[in-house]
Amino acid sequence: MNELLRDDTLRRLGPQVLGVLVRRGADFATAEDAVQEALLEAVRRWDAPGATAPSDPKGWLVTVAWRKFVDARRAASSRAQREIRVTLEPPTGPTEQADDTLLLLSRCCHPALSPASSVALTLRALGGLTTAQIARAFLVPEATMAQRISRAKKTVTGERFSEPGDVRAVLRVLYLIFNEGFTGSPADGVDLAAEAIRLTRQLVAAVPEDAEAAGLLALLLLHHARRDARTTAAGELVPLDRQDRARWDTATIAEGVGLLQRALARDRLGPYQAQAAIAALHDDAATADETDWPQILEWYDELARLEPRNPVVALNRAVAVGHVDGPLAGLRLVETLDAGLPRRDATAAYLHERAGDLDEAARRYAVAADAATSAAERTHLTKQAGRLRHAPG
Repeated sequence: MNELLRDDTLRRLGPQVLGVLVRRGADFATAEDAVQEALLEAVRRWDAPGATAPSDPKGWLVTVAWRKFVDARRAASSRAQREIRVTLEPPTGPTEQADDTLLLLSRCCHPALSPASSVALTLRALGGLTTAQIARAFLVPEATMAQRISRAKKTVTGERFSEPGDVRAVLRVLYLIFNEGFTGSPADGVDLAAEAIRLTRQLVAAVPEDAEAAGLLALLLLHHARRDARTTAAGELVPLDRQDRARWDTATIAEGVGLLQRALARDRLGPYQAQAAIAALHDDAATADETDWPQILEWYDELARLEPRNPVVALNRAVAVGHVDGPLAGLRLVETLDAGLPRRDATAAYLHERAGDLDEAARRYAVAADAATSAAERTHLTKQAGRLRHAPG
């Protein structure tokens, strides 16, 4: 097989070519179809016996995809007043490529789209994943995912995108993708957490001056560094305070800390930077007992100031208060939060256990298990409840 194809370069080039077509003014749905046809033609031509790939594969793909887009436009509107001029532009430079990436991410994360649609469209357009792969990753039928992506394409096709949109919307979608992958497991070889990190790297390259983009990348890396220690060989969850820290990826932690330090130096603090600072403090502790909870609480205070209406922040801050001021102080904060808040009962159980009330802790772990959204989380919480119910004394 041609070396270019064996190295999966086509999957990497596809989103770049799509970005070029979108920047030239192509509508999203037609442009994506044109890129897919160009990729198929590349496979047919470059992988034929005795064939070699062109010296500029991206330029070749842009030319072929643009011609196919023009052909599709001509076929769809024979009464068009003017033809789209077919040109072979110089190879896209680093700056143009960064602009294309941001433009494409902005389109996929348009405010008119639901978070689920934005995630699906981002993975399809920039991740190069098939509809079937995305469907399996999100545990939905392929037909359902296909409809979701189709509706998303129609929505953004009617929107003007002469300039990139809100970077904050892009950050939210990338964080959603990461969380979906981090709390789950790779499906069909698709690692959503790794994909989110790859796309966030592209975003940081596109907007190097944006402190929050760098903060998000730092946050993802600092969490991802612990991923191998989060589960046992049997797939059971391991809480942070019981993880084997020797299994944490120190190189990834160092990269995340470096990104965070540079972002904080810009003095434009945002929620992702604050969360990354908390993650860095956890990663910096050699043991759970050495965790700097007072400093973590200070960062949660900053995060609560930045996002005063975020109940998840309030819940996590209660844990930090429980470590600094005692579990009963943390419990008082937990009880002020909405009873339907995810992880509220699990957090209360943890704090009750620290306070020595094992019966109430076991009860709350059982309640949390009933409300768990994943089998691994349910199993973990059920075992926690059983452990306390059979504790001596």
